[in-house]
Amino acid sequence: MRVIVNARNRGFEFEASPNESLLMSGLKAGVALPYECATGTCGTCRATLLEGNINDPWPEAPGRKLLKEARDVLMCQCSPKSDCRVEVPGYAYHADASVLPPQQGRGVIRTAAIIAPDVVNFEIETDVTFNFDAGQFVTVEAPGIEGPRAYSMVNYERRTKRLEFVIKRKPDGGFSEWLFSAPDLRVGVEVNMVGPFGKAIFHPALSSNIVCIAGGSGIAGMMAILRRAMDEGYFKQFRGDIFFGVRKSADAFFLDQFDEAVEKFPNNLRVTIATSDEAPAPALRDRYPRLQFSEGFVHQVAIQNIGSKAATAMTYLAGPPPLVDGALRALIMEAKVRPDRIRYDKFN
Repeated sequence: MRVIVNARNRGFEFEASPNESLLMSGLKAGVALPYECATGTCGTCRATLLEGNINDPWPEAPGRKLLKEARDVLMCQCSPKSDCRVEVPGYAYHADASVLPPQQGRGVIRTAAIIAPDVVNFEIETDVTFNFDAGQFVTVEAPGIEGPRAYSMVNYERRTKRLEFVIKRKPDGGFSEWLFSAPDLRVGVEVNMVGPFGKAIFHPALSSNIVCIAGGSGIAGMMAILRRAMDEGYFKQFRGDIFFGVRKSADAFFLDQFDEAVEKFPNNLRVTIATSDEAPAPALRDRYPRLQFSEGFVHQVAIQNIGSKAATAMTYLAGPPPLVDGALRALIMEAKVRPDRIRYDKFN
């Protein structure tokens, strides 16, 4: 099918498959369409259907509540039934040649284990080879659960069939409750996957100090960034500051990995664990003397520790929307960081 997208700055035309969403077809064609979650939740990929017919398999998608007109659709959910023309309210551009296009695939959950009171670590073995940048995410759709979910990869490997994730349990969350209710029984279950997506990408050619601020399971993408940076010897020349926020000391995880990373690059890598609901447990300080511990909301702890130095670094944010919003305000208003020096993918 032929799809025409009219944006505020220009128009684009590309071929689209009836088996793929308008968003995915556009991204594969090298068009940087507006989106954030790619799961039908945030409403960022809203477009107005001007001509043609589309298939909308999930009319109850949460992001539909943000649509303003009867003709409005979510490009991440709709696929073309005919040639069509849509209009997006924002801007669209040609994607950079280095951007990796998304693809569809199937996978099998190979491992699933609870690593904190409300966090599950799980791995999926895919039937196709995935190529992604550190900091990106894929969408996962499990049988019997309506709608896909977006999860950032913890691991970083070029051309891999193994994807690792961590997710936080959410009250009444469809996928998280399904996984938490019986992790052992989910091993072997087949899932559908689409990706990679996301703009909070790290590449060694960045050649800049980096700051990572994450809350809860938002640390997933930061771990991929950390692993790629370590593999490339990035911290031999540039500084890295990682701030990981949890509610209580018992909620913290990946501390062994952080400890090993700081041991390898003690001069240029610092990791701070921030607990918002209590003072850090003394036992953690004793067990992990190479790590820093602080009480407070993670974005506030980050600003207190790095201050004006954040203005010259590239900052990555991940976590619940309130955390990301608070960090953005603090970085721009207090630390005077330019918006183009901040990268994030905000999942609703």
